[in-house]
Amino acid sequence: MDKLTGSAPMRRGFLLLFFTAALLSACAPSLQQVKGPVELPERFSASGTEPQRDRWWLSFEDQVLESLIDRALAENLSLLSAWDRLDQAQAVARKAGADLVPSLDAEAIAARSRFRENGRTDDASSYALGLVAGYEVDLWGRIRSSRDAAALDAQASAEDLQAAAITLASQVVSNWYQLVEQYGQLELLDAQIAINEKTLELVTLQFRTGQVGIADVLQQRQLVESNRGEKAQVASSAGVLEHQLAILLGLPPGYAVAERISELATLPALPATGVPAELLQRRPDIRSAWYQVMAADSDVAAAIADRFPRLGLSAQLDTSGGHTSDLFNNWLASLAGNLIGPLIDGGLRKAEVERSRAAASEALHSYGQTVLEALGEVEDALVREHRQHQFIASLDKQLELAEQAIERVRDRYTKGATDYQRVLDAQLSHQQLQRSRLSAERELIEDRIALYRALGGGWQMERHAQTSFTAEDAEKNKRQTKAF
Repeated sequence: MDKLTGSAPMRRGFLLLFFTAALLSACAPSLQQVKGPVELPERFSASGTEPQRDRWWLSFEDQVLESLIDRALAENLSLLSAWDRLDQAQAVARKAGADLVPSLDAEAIAARSRFRENGRTDDASSYALGLVAGYEVDLWGRIRSSRDAAALDAQASAEDLQAAAITLASQVVSNWYQLVEQYGQLELLDAQIAINEKTLELVTLQFRTGQVGIADVLQQRQLVESNRGEKAQVASSAGVLEHQLAILLGLPPGYAVAERISELATLPALPATGVPAELLQRRPDIRSAWYQVMAADSDVAAAIADRFPRLGLSAQLDTSGGHTSDLFNNWLASLAGNLIGPLIDGGLRKAEVERSRAAASEALHSYGQTVLEALGEVEDALVREHRQHQFIASLDKQLELAEQAIERVRDRYTKGATDYQRVLDAQLSHQQLQRSRLSAERELIEDRIALYRALGGGWQMERHAQTSFTAEDAEKNKRQTKAF
């Protein structure tokens, strides 16, 4: 049996339906231009002349560090998780835009029934094939707004990935130079122990000849033991840093990731900080926050559009028969349109609009706070580096004075003009200044890392296939660890 559905009354009904939809669509909500809530200053308090590199760690000219960061960017599990979150966000964006395309489903039915009539039992079979199409006309842009919001969320996730990569690079650089400093402290303590042991031998010889009392010997022994205790603490800190660095590289703790280096890198020249307005484009966390503002604005438009009627179209084409050979002999085609609008929903949709607007306002304020914190991070790094240079200059002067004091006090002690406590105090002061000077140099590098991170930037991210840690790697690492 054939059935046609294109009669004149039905055509007039569809024309009326589309005319009504076109008339109402003129009222569709539109996105608003969003203005940032923070007024930016004209310039930063200081600036260098060297251009800021996107891969800023290359400025240290440290090949070991470069290899560590390359490994971390490829193998760090937290960064790989950020890649997974980006994949999820992109899939959600594709899913949100799927309703803009008509859907088409195919169905196949095979049924067998048994019936009894006039005392006789019989069987009957039926078969059917069909196509079902559906489409919602996006009159008010609800679907487009939802799609745009999801796409903007995906862009925010991409920026979050970039921010995570910058943070990871900063962590590796910081961890590496903390470890280098600890190796340097160990060497410095070994040198100080050697000096103090020689001094102990001299004081012991003087005691044996009756020139000094036993108290001088005991005090010097206590200083040597104090150095050994400090060395144990530094070795412990170095071990922890080695574990942290291995984990950052996606490796088990205890894995020897690099050769033992005890000399800190030379601080690069101060980079050009540019103007604060450029920071909005360079910082991925600021870009992410802005995408979130725009996504929230799209959500508001979608919530408003959800309060208006929806126009849906559906079409179906079926063929059926008692035998498979009859399937294409009988056809049934249908076309339908429906316009559904909410009348009473208990204030559900209105509440969703208010919630979406509040969420958009929150996103805007969060964006402003992100901008302010970014500006503060740049200024904090600049002032800390400036004052750290002054602090190191003061330490250098103190070291010079401490060396002169040791020479004078030792001369007076050998002549019997002063007691050993003055010598011991001078030694302690000088050796502590040596260790503080090394720590201050590393802290200066930390300040520069903070500045590089605060200035932002980015590079073309590449997703690497994760390599597995095998038993062979473990055995090789044992040999490397023993070599250290």
